[in-house]
Amino acid sequence: MMESRIKPCLSCSGLATTLMDATTDKDPLVQEQIYNALCYLGESEPEEILHSCDEYLRQHDKLAYPHRVIILKAMETVVKNNIASLDKSTAKVVIFLASNEMTKSKEVIREWQQAASSVLVAVGQRFINKVMEEVLTKFQPGILPHYFIVQTFANLSVSNVFGMVPFLNSILGTMLPMLGMAKQDHMKSVFCYALQHFSESIQEYLANLDKAPDPTVRKDTFSNEIFSAYEVLFNSWLQHREAKLRLAVVEAMGPMSYLMPSEKLEEQLPKLIPGILALYKKHAEAFYISKSLCQILEASVNIGSRSLDVQLDALLGTLHPQICAPAEPSVPLTVKNHTEVLRCFTVLACSFPDRVLAFLLPKLESSNERTRVGTLLIMRQIINSAPSQMEIKKPFILSSMKLPLQDSNDKVKRAVVQVISAMAHHGYLEQPGGEAMMEYLVRQCALPSEAQPKKQTPDADDLTSDSVQSISVNTLFLLSTTVDRMNNVLWPYLLEFVTPIQFTNALTPLCKSLMYLAMKKQEEGENASLIRYDLNGNLPSPYALTTRLLVVSSQPYAGDCRGTAALRLLNVLQYSVHPALEQLWSKRVPSLVEHIEENTEKCLCQKEWEEKLLLFLQETLAAVSDNTWICHFVTEMCRQLNSYNGFPLEKNFLYKCIGTTLGACTSKDLVQKQLQELLETARYHEEAEREGLASCFGICAINHLEETLAKLEDFVRSDVFKKSVGLFSIFKDRSDNEVEKIKSTLILCYGFVAVHAPKELVLSRIEADILKNIFQYFNTKDLTLKLCLIRSICMISQAIYNGGKCGDFVFSRKAELVAQMVEFIKAEPLDAMRTPVRQRAMVTCTYLVSVLEPHLSDPDRTELIDTCLASVLALPPDPGQERDGIGGDAPHKEILYGDTLSALKDLLKSLLQRNLTPHGLQDMFAHLGPWIKSNKEQERQRAVEVSAALLDFYLGKLNVSTVVPFYNLGVLIALFSPRCSDSLASVRQHAVDCVYCLLYIQLCYEGFARDHTDEMVEGLKALKKGLEEPDFTVLFHTCHNIAMVVGKRVPPDQLMSLLLAMFEGLADPDKNCSRAATVMINSLLKERGSVLQEKVPDIMSIIHSKLQEVDEEHIRKAAQQTVYILASQHKSVVVSSLLGSALPFDSHTCAMWRSLAAEPTLTSQILEQLLEKVNRDVPYKESKCFLLGSGSERIATPLPLAATCALYEIMSAPESGAAVLGLYAPLFVTLLLRVSCTVGVQLPKSLQSRERRSSSLSPAPRSLHPCSCAVETLKVMLARGGSEAVTRAVGSAGGWDLMASPERHHDGIAVLAGAMARHAGPRLPLIVKNLVPTLSSVFDSQRITTTAFFAELLNSNVVNDLMLLETVMDNMTGRQKDPCMLVRMLALRGLGNISSGSPEKVRKHGAKLLASMVNGMDDKDDPHNLVALEAMSSLSKLLDHLEERDIQSMLLHIAIRIRPFFDSEQPGLRQSSIVLFGNLTKFSEDDCEAFFEQILNGLVTLLLHLQDPKPEVVKACKFALRMCGPNMGCEGLCDMFLNHLREDRSLHYGEFMNNVCKHLMQSYPEMLNRLILTNLFYFKSNWVDIRAAAPMFIGFLVLHVDEDHCQQVDLDQLISALNLLLKDPVPAVRMKVAETLGRLVRIL
Repeated sequence: MMESRIKPCLSCSGLATTLMDATTDKDPLVQEQIYNALCYLGESEPEEILHSCDEYLRQHDKLAYPHRVIILKAMETVVKNNIASLDKSTAKVVIFLASNEMTKSKEVIREWQQAASSVLVAVGQRFINKVMEEVLTKFQPGILPHYFIVQTFANLSVSNVFGMVPFLNSILGTMLPMLGMAKQDHMKSVFCYALQHFSESIQEYLANLDKAPDPTVRKDTFSNEIFSAYEVLFNSWLQHREAKLRLAVVEAMGPMSYLMPSEKLEEQLPKLIPGILALYKKHAEAFYISKSLCQILEASVNIGSRSLDVQLDALLGTLHPQICAPAEPSVPLTVKNHTEVLRCFTVLACSFPDRVLAFLLPKLESSNERTRVGTLLIMRQIINSAPSQMEIKKPFILSSMKLPLQDSNDKVKRAVVQVISAMAHHGYLEQPGGEAMMEYLVRQCALPSEAQPKKQTPDADDLTSDSVQSISVNTLFLLSTTVDRMNNVLWPYLLEFVTPIQFTNALTPLCKSLMYLAMKKQEEGENASLIRYDLNGNLPSPYALTTRLLVVSSQPYAGDCRGTAALRLLNVLQYSVHPALEQLWSKRVPSLVEHIEENTEKCLCQKEWEEKLLLFLQETLAAVSDNTWICHFVTEMCRQLNSYNGFPLEKNFLYKCIGTTLGACTSKDLVQKQLQELLETARYHEEAEREGLASCFGICAINHLEETLAKLEDFVRSDVFKKSVGLFSIFKDRSDNEVEKIKSTLILCYGFVAVHAPKELVLSRIEADILKNIFQYFNTKDLTLKLCLIRSICMISQAIYNGGKCGDFVFSRKAELVAQMVEFIKAEPLDAMRTPVRQRAMVTCTYLVSVLEPHLSDPDRTELIDTCLASVLALPPDPGQERDGIGGDAPHKEILYGDTLSALKDLLKSLLQRNLTPHGLQDMFAHLGPWIKSNKEQERQRAVEVSAALLDFYLGKLNVSTVVPFYNLGVLIALFSPRCSDSLASVRQHAVDCVYCLLYIQLCYEGFARDHTDEMVEGLKALKKGLEEPDFTVLFHTCHNIAMVVGKRVPPDQLMSLLLAMFEGLADPDKNCSRAATVMINSLLKERGSVLQEKVPDIMSIIHSKLQEVDEEHIRKAAQQTVYILASQHKSVVVSSLLGSALPFDSHTCAMWRSLAAEPTLTSQILEQLLEKVNRDVPYKESKCFLLGSGSERIATPLPLAATCALYEIMSAPESGAAVLGLYAPLFVTLLLRVSCTVGVQLPKSLQSRERRSSSLSPAPRSLHPCSCAVETLKVMLARGGSEAVTRAVGSAGGWDLMASPERHHDGIAVLAGAMARHAGPRLPLIVKNLVPTLSSVFDSQRITTTAFFAELLNSNVVNDLMLLETVMDNMTGRQKDPCMLVRMLALRGLGNISSGSPEKVRKHGAKLLASMVNGMDDKDDPHNLVALEAMSSLSKLLDHLEERDIQSMLLHIAIRIRPFFDSEQPGLRQSSIVLFGNLTKFSEDDCEAFFEQILNGLVTLLLHLQDPKPEVVKACKFALRMCGPNMGCEGLCDMFLNHLREDRSLHYGEFMNNVCKHLMQSYPEMLNRLILTNLFYFKSNWVDIRAAAPMFIGFLVLHVDEDHCQQVDLDQLISALNLLLKDPVPAVRMKVAETLGRLVRIL
């Protein structure tokens, strides 16, 4: 019995010793794993492992301390995890060891001794008495103890308070005399550390006496000892020069102060506090000082100290700067220090409120910003934390805040806002002086949003990174909504801030707060008396509030969406504004708010929004229906006008509101008085003001036309223009410039009055009262006045145009006004568009010429058109950009340009409307023609855009009553059709529109109805989308269609003029535009080919020269068409001359070749000629390569190369399809062998240099390299021969690139053959027949190509279907003796492919195929095992289809033959052999035991190779294991292999191996030793992951084996091997070994 107990102990010790020997490993991860392994052993046998560690450390006395630390840490973990079950005797052993380890070195070696101390602290959780018994032996009176003895006491007092405190009295008694003996700083520090923790533990003990083992313990038990220690610390150590020691002393004195005798503490305070305060000067890091000081202050207050009074000034004077110093958020201790200092102020303020305030408040006047901010922070703290003491000080504190309220510093402002927030919560703002605080808060809300300068980065002592404004806004809202006591303070007081303009930025938060407060008042039943004017004399009137809130709503998204807030507040105040508004506003205001919320600032239509607000105002005035109220309202509006001087948009809207309100006013005198006042006080130099005043007069004139015109008449006659004293004498000091602005306003007012006033009243007053006063100001150069004149005339014309009686109205001065507008337009510069003069003048002219009588004369009309066209079309490309490059107002200028172009179109339409005939149209395009043909893009673009608009307009208005000739159709078509290929997309689009309209106009003139639809013409519309991008194909197609339509629609008499114009178009400066001309010319030539027969050479010459001049798509297309016509008549000459062209063919020659594919018969004849030229000559010649010594290189022969290029060009034309189909097999075989013969073949030197030259000229030329050229030609032949699917399939598999690669050529051929079998089966018999002879070719390349092609054909059933199988298979078996190894390998591959191509034929030829594969595995001339590899792969594929009897005889032979390949260095061999092994398992039934032995032989290898570096080998292992599973007789293992080793599933290897080993040990426990020995073999593997997996495999086996089977393991051999592997250079391997060593505890 005794022996059986001892053996495990010894074995466990042995493992532990092995692991502890390995602690010398330098890799931290390995050390960590050793530590974990020791802990694992400890979990199983804690007592033994602790004894082993003890013994090891004792025996290895010289082991360096870093390694001892690992063992001690493991001991600590084992103790902690097993403390409850730890045997007392073991505890003693551990305590004794740890105590010795901790004190072995007199020097402090922190990491080592700390680890030993931690072991003692861990044991002390349960065995405190035993620990103390041991440690106290090394804590003798009169002898200075080891540093870590003291630290261990301290840590024990923290970890086991109830166990340790009873020892503290005696410890303190022994320790006190030692304090004087401590000379070294580190000893003094550790005594301080101990005293600090002792004091804290005693406090915790006293606070939990009800749970303590000894409830009789009292504070005074320790008081005298603590005081004695304090004396040493304070009187001696605190003065030390070492900063760290001073901090340790300070940290201890804080907790100690609570335990000192009250009288002693009182006695010491006069010295203690100054001593602590003095440390602030010596230490930059003040947190520990502040924390200790706070504890001392609290202890002093607790004993009711009287000494603090004397110390107060010093305390305040020292602590205050601590708060003023910045708190770095990135340094947490500075933030904590602030917290502790503020706690000190709380303690002091609760005891000495008067003196603290007397100290603080004067500091608010300091010139130092940080002092002011710090003081405010303290004020906030004591307001919040000492409310009862501050209650009677409220008035005093409020009055002291006057100066900070005037501070302009942002940081001070933020601090003040925070103080105000604290005051609000504690009732300060209800006191006199509270209103000043609220006004300050509102002022901060009104700051601009970017109040802080951007160039300053936020300082570290910023209270917060938020702006003053955002903090103030948040504070105001919180006070309004969460502090109930503030309701009566804020309501209705905040209303006073709504109307003053300086609080505009604060309106949103103000309105939100007021709305919330008002709703609370309404809930309390105060709706009727919501605003008590009798109690609040300073409140704004209902008229002022309504005006203000309505006006700011006009810009609803400004100031954080103040429109919504203002309208909502207005809605809440409805009853206070006027009782009659309740119903109307409750309905209207929510819909206005909804409109704001449904839109955004970008998409809101400002004009529509203002109209909604003005309608709301009209409805309000109608609902009130009280003239007195309206008079007060309009007076208040006028009073507020000057407030908006800095807000032009709001002021403009207010003017409209005044006009609306005056319109509703029934008092004529008041209307005149207010209009007079408006004219006298307006700021005429501001554009928005002029606009606003004019709007006001216009709106007012709706109801008060007489009064408005009378007041304007008075204004015209006033001294403002005459410089004499009179009614408007207020203007007499104004400058000439300002007088011009006043005139502008007057003129604008007349325009607005004309537009707004009722038409039946105003028409009669236009010439008599309005124009009379405007005409006198036309002679001006002032831009403002000029614009106002144009605009006013425009509005007047518009008023007449819109008037009901305009047909009877004769505008006698119309021509004069038009001439004046033309002069204005002429005066505008042509280099830029700086003003809207052009646009407004053209709009005015449009209204003037539209329907107003009399008509313009022809000269006037011509001058108007030419002037307007030149003024707009001749502008530079970016008319919105000034010449100096300053384009800050670009978006505005862009809009102005768009408006100007629209105005030009409208004007020309109105002129064309007067003469809707072909002559009128011709006349208009006589003006536009030069601009359409301009060589400046921007001029063409604008002109064609205008033309399209005019033609569309003409077509829309055309009403043909009799059939008349459209005599100028041809000329106009010639003008626009070339533009369909313009370089500008917009010109192309508009040109199609023009042709479209012209053709429909022609149809109308031919007598077709307006709504008639012509399919051919409609087709032009569909082409427009394709013209958005300059795709030459689409452009060609478009031009061709236009040509077709034009050819059918142009009358015979106009055909020649059209052709002549098109020929001129060939020289169009925009090369794209000549495209249309070439298309139309070619169409005509096609029709008249016989006539042009004699001029063929000339045409060829012209086309060739055009191709050389301009390399454009349309010219190439035209050339192809012409060359085809010639070749159909002169085939031989054309082919010979083209073949003689220099290589590489330039793009023009290529285009000519492609034209020969147009007609099948012709193409077939040419293809046959070219095939004959490819086959006639040898493909290459050998040439000695001097640079490479005696070697040689292959140089391509020129004629086959040129013919190959020509074949490519012809077959690349889609039309060649029929001819290619007829010659499919000869073409395919010739080109396949051409590819084969050109792999690695070079160009002649002359052609190499020429190809380089051509590639530098052409951006992306087709390669002339012989092989690339042959591959490309083969691709195009397949595509054209209806085998596009073959081309795509080969391309997607990368086959074309492979074909051109000397190393991978055969792979590319296989891809091609597979694609042919799938997509071009019927073509194969003839191809195979033509290819068979090449198997005996003298060229290796041709034999390789043909063998690769046949091998892949066997992969498809098509060879069987076409009865080609026997032929191809026989040819493959015949290649097994081929001198070329690659041919032999490909032949085996082909034979293997029969399994997938014709599986049903495998049985028939089974013996022959199997023999071939076994021979392949035994190939002697196969140094790299490539043939063997192919044989294994092919055999794997054939196995499923062979007869079992054929395989049975060779099963074990094959299994044994392939086994060495499992660990081959070549990944391909590993993969193929493993896959084959997996496949062989299917045939193991009859010889189950023998094959099971083979599975067991390979099992470890397969499992370990799941960690193979190559993914394909891992995949093979997964397959083989899945196949082996059912043969292993273990269902659990089989299920695991099937579930976890699926190809698509990732594998957690460690977890998987753990479960595999579990099943192995359950099913085959007797295999343990065999499995372990096989793994030992892989300890020497070259692959790191497998080397790491092998020990892990063993570890898991050991983990799951039963005790009964442990004896079969040779532990000595295993541990010896693991020890050796523990020295592996790779840390990951050593980690696994350490882990396994820990697990060996299972088999001991």
